[in-house]
Amino acid sequence: MSILGISAGFHDAAATVISPTGDILFAGHSERYSKIKNDQNLNRELIMDAWHAAGSINTVAYYEIPWKKQLRQLYSGQGIEWNKLTVQQILKDQFGPCVLPNRVVNYSHHLSHAAAGFQTSPYDRATVVVIDAVGEWDTISIWGAEYDAKGQAKYLKLWHQRYPHSIGLFYSAITKRVGLHPLDEEYITMGMAGWGRPVWYEQMFSKLVNNEASIKFKDNLHLGLDSSFLESATNEDIACTAQVVTEELINNVMRRARDLGWSSNLVYMGGVALNCLANRHLGEYFEKIWILPNPGDAGSSLGAAALAHGGRVHWNTALLGHCIDGVYPVHDAMVHLLDTGIVGVASGRAEFGPRALGNRSLLADPRGADIKDRVNEIKRRQKFRPFAPVILEEHVNMYFDMPRGFDTSRYMQSIARCRHPHIFPAVCHVDNTSRVQTVPQDGSGIRQLLEAWYAKTGCPMLLNTSLNIRGEPMVNDRADADRFEALYGVTVVS
Repeated sequence: MSILGISAGFHDAAATVISPTGDILFAGHSERYSKIKNDQNLNRELIMDAWHAAGSINTVAYYEIPWKKQLRQLYSGQGIEWNKLTVQQILKDQFGPCVLPNRVVNYSHHLSHAAAGFQTSPYDRATVVVIDAVGEWDTISIWGAEYDAKGQAKYLKLWHQRYPHSIGLFYSAITKRVGLHPLDEEYITMGMAGWGRPVWYEQMFSKLVNNEASIKFKDNLHLGLDSSFLESATNEDIACTAQVVTEELINNVMRRARDLGWSSNLVYMGGVALNCLANRHLGEYFEKIWILPNPGDAGSSLGAAALAHGGRVHWNTALLGHCIDGVYPVHDAMVHLLDTGIVGVASGRAEFGPRALGNRSLLADPRGADIKDRVNEIKRRQKFRPFAPVILEEHVNMYFDMPRGFDTSRYMQSIARCRHPHIFPAVCHVDNTSRVQTVPQDGSGIRQLLEAWYAKTGCPMLLNTSLNIRGEPMVNDRADADRFEALYGVTVVS
């Protein structure tokens, strides 16, 4: 019987089903069903999809320890939610009158992060680094991970930092300071950084950081920053400076993790692992790198299930969510790309993770001088924000200077400098970098489309951004795709 992993009750609810043999049968986000971004509550249709994929379930695994989290919230002045002190309370609230299996287990927040990464990685032994805002108490943790003689994953915590000293909370405070929504729009802050200069580095570091080596801050940044902080600075310069500070702090964590000497293989997890700009430095500290494409809290639904399973989990694809039936629409997509330069695709299983990888994507010709503005207009988003290229993997080094440790970047895990930004203006940021997605020869739908596009145009890449209605998560089903077409006048093929 299968295991149902749950991340719910606080932020970005998700569900994952793992079979007794370690296959991932389903993994999806609640927000895609409810249309509420970062929805903390499980959605009935999500659970129905998960249960259908599982057939039968004998274990529910929860991603953190509620009473420890409540103690930390009490300490931080947030108070206690008395209805969320136990896993049973939370699951009763989330599932309602449903009959749950007798076996209900739960694990610590950072351990669930670590397991989601290590047990899906190709490594038998790895150093695992988790950096996020905060779990129960940990904000950073370094683990030694390996499999024992019976193939069971074992974890040894080698070092950690605790609340309120948090790189993730620092970046969220900066996100709020520049007028964006914390715990949601940090990726926009990262894009904004490219337009600024790190001219406030000395002031920001001296005012906020107490100990660089052990990652200690002077104040509890969970409370945010006063609006007068660097009040004469532009938002762009604040974002750029904060990005440089963040990278320096992450580098200190990675240096410490390397020097602990457990393994030259890195598994990197937690929400901060989505900072692909900072990730370009990881190869300076480790030889091999694995970042699950869903390293945040939603991905910990997989981590909790993996811990309950015990052994290696077979990771083959991030396409694990709700399915729109049918053959990938290569021909129809090509017709619209050649005609208008832009097309939406909603086909097959939805991506597990925050980034569209071809199955819920808005795709466009990366070469047009006006394409970037046209796509930004369709998505109603800030014009400074960059778009990602999706490229045939064997061509990536001809067009991008990939950072050390990232010969491939199949889940947009790192940025790379474009070698020909004048040819591909639609997928280059102001600093000529791109968040690259490489596609191997895997026979996938997006691979077939790229091959057809390359054969017709000689261009091995397309612009790829998520197919979503403004203010909503990515399109999930065909009804969502129809609404997208009606609102934005862009054909979405399935």
